[in-house]
Amino acid sequence: MMPDFNRRHFLTTLAALPLAVKANNKVSTSIIDTHIHLFDRRRAQGVPWPPKNDPVPGVSSLPLRYKTLVKSYGIVGAIVEEASPWLEDNQWVLDQIESEPMFVGTVGFLDPGKQDFGKNLERFRKNRLYLGIRHRDIGGRNIAESIKNPTFISDLKLLADAGLTFDLTAAPHIMLRVADQVPSLRFIIPHLPGQLPEERAARTTYTANLREFAGRPQVYMKLSGILKRVNGRVIRDLSIYQPWLDQLWDIFGEDRIVFGSDWPNSDHVGPFKTVLQIALDYVNSKGSIAAEKILWRNSVDVYRWIRRDESQPKA
Repeated sequence: MMPDFNRRHFLTTLAALPLAVKANNKVSTSIIDTHIHLFDRRRAQGVPWPPKNDPVPGVSSLPLRYKTLVKSYGIVGAIVEEASPWLEDNQWVLDQIESEPMFVGTVGFLDPGKQDFGKNLERFRKNRLYLGIRHRDIGGRNIAESIKNPTFISDLKLLADAGLTFDLTAAPHIMLRVADQVPSLRFIIPHLPGQLPEERAARTTYTANLREFAGRPQVYMKLSGILKRVNGRVIRDLSIYQPWLDQLWDIFGEDRIVFGSDWPNSDHVGPFKTVLQIALDYVNSKGSIAAEKILWRNSVDVYRWIRRDESQPKA
């Protein structure tokens, strides 16, 4: 949802926007895309995501499709964010990227607090491409309740001890409670621009809690989920996005932001070229040093990925 002050800004300036904005594909540094999804609807067992009634992401999203898409954009590496809660899909993604050196890792989907979490974590972490796990409140999951479970917390400590990351989508005050119990865990917040509440009082509380959470040294955010549509039109003017991007920049700074496209889920909003361009326009406005951090260096710090291809930068 669009915060209310941004919504008004969108609507009042929309008429002044040109019908098309020429993309400036200037890339000053290598790019690691930290958030893409792989799936194949043609599998016999199907897929839990995308849903059957959603044709936008396509029939399949496999390494060759992504590599072909980004070959001219300066992207030299990608991290797969698992969109499936099925246990064996962790292995399916690892199998897809094993022979594809452009892919530097995957963030899987395991359930802390459930039986065999430790066994499953040990199984997958043996593969150096397994970088962490994600958590969303889907399929009956509720992290606000889960963190009351000592087993859930002890499993997160196993994750931290393994040196893996925790990609967490939750309200900031809930994430604070998790961080307080597992301070050694590295957190990443996906799609943060799109999570800011619309109502002013709620947004004030949200950003205050977010600032406190971001005060922990091991908390990062993804510059993903930026692109918006208003009245059916994709907004390509950076100045429209600037207010809340600057707000998040003020909270996290240049050392704890990473770039992620959310492809092909991002196709619901706009083409990959536009998703990337808005992010590039913003980070390049912060200077070349900051851009390099956000576009690849910070991803090494948080995900600890290992270089697999000569085109990828050396940390």
